[in-house]
Amino acid sequence: MTDIAAFDLDGTLTEGGSVFDFLAAVAGTTQVVTATVPLAPRLAHAAIAGGTAADDTKEALFAKVLGGRLVDEVTETAHRFGASHLRDHLRHDVRQRFERHKERGDLLVLVSASPELYVSTIASLLGADAAIGTRLEVGDDARLTGRYNGENCRGEEKVRRLEEWVSDIAPTGARRWAYGNSRGDLRLLRSADIGVSVARLGRFSRLKDFPTLAATEHLLAGD
Repeated sequence: MTDIAAFDLDGTLTEGGSVFDFLAAVAGTTQVVTATVPLAPRLAHAAIAGGTAADDTKEALFAKVLGGRLVDEVTETAHRFGASHLRDHLRHDVRQRFERHKERGDLLVLVSASPELYVSTIASLLGADAAIGTRLEVGDDARLTGRYNGENCRGEEKVRRLEEWVSDIAPTGARRWAYGNSRGDLRLLRSADIGVSVARLGRFSRLKDFPTLAATEHLLAGD
């Protein structure tokens, strides 16, 4: 039976984060720094607290940098950014696992808190079946408002959006895999039949209780 494999993006399929680099690609580094400075205390708190504090601060940054920009122009930049980010930051160990699933004929989906505008580009270049990311609101004037369209695709929202996609396309009873690297992926990994940690911190990671790529290799080979 075909399995489903869900991969986080930042820190999992690619090294590090992507959001600040994307904003810089859209608006320039100077404007992003200018927008970030007043939010610095909130960003520091959000990095520690996570949760709604992180969601709200990220949205505030988007509003400052993306609000009022034509969606078509941002989308064009997002496509270019997605291609360059994948080329420069791909984690080859996780890409190899991604390709193993593809060779098996499994359904592949990227599930990320990053903007879906470029997550979809990366998914397409990798040959994934779907991309799930944070959607951005577009006003009646075809400009971004800087607000989310829905929720920030993190934590429980990742699971909800994935379940929504699975119910529409995946075969009933398909075994589910999930790959992540941080605490934001905890719920995603817990919701899977096989949750796999690709965290760099090893036993110091919040995902230390999940098996690694090496520890799950036999589960692919055994089918």
